[in-house]
Amino acid sequence: MSFDARERSLDAGRPIRLYQFSRGVLRWLYNTSDRDITWNNQVFRALRGGISDNSIRQTGVSQQDAFIITAPADIEVAQPFRGLRPTAEIGIRVLDTHFDDDQVVLRFVGTVNTVKWPSLERCSITCQDLESSMERPGLTDTYSRTCTTILYSTRCKVDQGQYRVEATLQNLAGLTVISGTFAGYPDGWFANGFIEWPIGGGEYESRHIETHVGDTLQLLGGSAGLSAGLNVRAYPGCDFLDSTCSGRFDNLDNFRGVPAMDGKSPFDGDQVF
Repeated sequence: MSFDARERSLDAGRPIRLYQFSRGVLRWLYNTSDRDITWNNQVFRALRGGISDNSIRQTGVSQQDAFIITAPADIEVAQPFRGLRPTAEIGIRVLDTHFDDDQVVLRFVGTVNTVKWPSLERCSITCQDLESSMERPGLTDTYSRTCTTILYSTRCKVDQGQYRVEATLQNLAGLTVISGTFAGYPDGWFANGFIEWPIGGGEYESRHIETHVGDTLQLLGGSAGLSAGLNVRAYPGCDFLDSTCSGRFDNLDNFRGVPAMDGKSPFDGDQVF
């Protein structure tokens, strides 16, 4: 019996939903049945307490179309959202099949937006489809003295690896982390940059650096998830001024600001500009 026939049948269908979460090469695979399901050489685990969702909707209104998965509170894919939000997106693909049926149909593709724990036993994972993500307003280039691009991006063209600094954390407290390696650079060198550390599977978590003084970095979001003795990578930051772009990164050719811009605005009401 085909998949479509099972879907239309009143009693022959035994539907199973597969959830495939991914972050880089990391995978978290689950299914709605009472046993593990193998598909495409991947094992989709059955969860104690079960996993379900509020069904897939396509009303055209992003908030109404939110795809919400309900699962046990300790489900692995939700744990990165405890405390701080992970810096990399976690993607999701939802597939439908029937028990003892080889055909699998893709139903939903998107990303995990938020995770909440309404009770001690359960969590709700809110996902956003790709169409909704495209409706978000994006940043545009502006006419300004400072650079409008993102450091280490393809537009910036600064080689991230060239400026990477390997360090071992010696101590941490609250918002700060300490390493003697950082003291070897001028104060402020790492400000507005970031540190990153491995989380397995070739993936790295990162955190923004707010200030750098001596051997101490103050991190946006604090030192949660870090520990003394951890090997990290630190990258210098940029204040998006032409002097920093030239002096620190020798990258003035790719500077996207207008440092000599006139200080008078054409929109200040003066009829003569």
